Amino acid sequence: MRVLAASVAVIGLFSLTAMAAAASAATHGGCPAPGQWHDAQGEEWAPERLFAELAQADVVLLGERHDRMEHHRWQLHTLAGLHAQRSNLVIGLEMLPREAQPALDAWVAGELDEQAFLEQSNWNQAWGFDPQLYLPILHFARMHRIPLRGINVDATLRDRLVTEGWEAVPPEERHHIPPPLDAPEAYRERLEQVLAEHPASLHHGNNDLDRFVRSQLVWDRAMAAGLAEAAAGDALAVGIIGSGHLQFGHGVPHQLGDLDIDTSRTLLPWEITAECENWEPGIADAVFGLAAGDRHEPPRPLMLGVQITPDPAGVRIQSVLPNSVAEAAGLETGDVLTEAADQTLQQPADLVAVVRRQQPGHVLPLRVLRGDETMEILARFRAPPTGNDPE
Repeated sequence: MRVLAASVAVIGLFSLTAMAAAASAATHGGCPAPGQWHDAQGEEWAPERLFAELAQADVVLLGERHDRMEHHRWQLHTLAGLHAQRSNLVIGLEMLPREAQPALDAWVAGELDEQAFLEQSNWNQAWGFDPQLYLPILHFARMHRIPLRGINVDATLRDRLVTEGWEAVPPEERHHIPPPLDAPEAYRERLEQVLAEHPASLHHGNNDLDRFVRSQLVWDRAMAAGLAEAAAGDALAVGIIGSGHLQFGHGVPHQLGDLDIDTSRTLLPWEITAECENWEPGIADAVFGLAAGDRHEPPRPLMLGVQITPDPAGVRIQSVLPNSVAEAAGLETGDVLTEAADQTLQQPADLVAVVRRQQPGHVLPLRVLRGDETMEILARFRAPPTGNDPE
């Protein structure tokens, strides 16, 4: 299911919201200032000493909130520091499944331009977040000929493993990924909190905690297995992964420990508020302080404001967000969108791409199937306020 915005289709909800979930248990000691590295105990860590130690690891995990450009800038700078210490890097991407590996190899070899890579990797369907957030990292890898690895699995396999169970799926059909370790109880409790704080429609239409945990374990184990493979042959494997899969040694770090990875290190970017109410010691091996707020972020994407799933006739609206463009246009839960701006919609990624092209003040024509009736609906994206408008 996808929450549609101009530059993001929300998948991996837990990864996106883990920062907020952690903020509920406030601790004030040892909070890093912007530009500082702190260790797990909250003590400042000199970058030269930190990177020298990281260079001895088998796997380094770089967390992120997927829609924050500042997090991706931090990842890029950290990758450059690691590369200076140890040039034999492999970068593993949560964003793409193993099926995208031919496109990743061709990109690193310089054989594809950006558009061809996005098409051949099936970026919009596999991930959906704006590729502009990730392209600087991808260009860094291409420029230095650093191998990129898709370490995720596609949605179809993920659903099979969640629904049928690991033993029901032959090893060759699950890329020989072994079944995961059980989730630590503390991890399960955090997942329960995340599930409780978000609409059921974001979780396959229900609040089934066991299913949600199984789904996260598929992601965690798949990514851990991909990184363990990448670290073979004395390479330093660096994972670009949502923070929720990394915090407190749960998720991917927990699974790596079961895959004969002796040393993994988790690094997180952390947005520091004036009161530092969201800082928790022990959340990672090292944390880098970032200034909170949107001053250094690109403009927020336009949002249509619908949660959608595939449908044989196009894309089906699972719910309409309150006070959204979709609500104002009269779209309803259960509507099936068959065309947008005269383009036939065959999958959610098609609608994502159309909405990304919209500008404030634009009107997006939609063909909608509601029951047995086909109708035309115009979705108007609000124009920015002028100097004469009241605040």
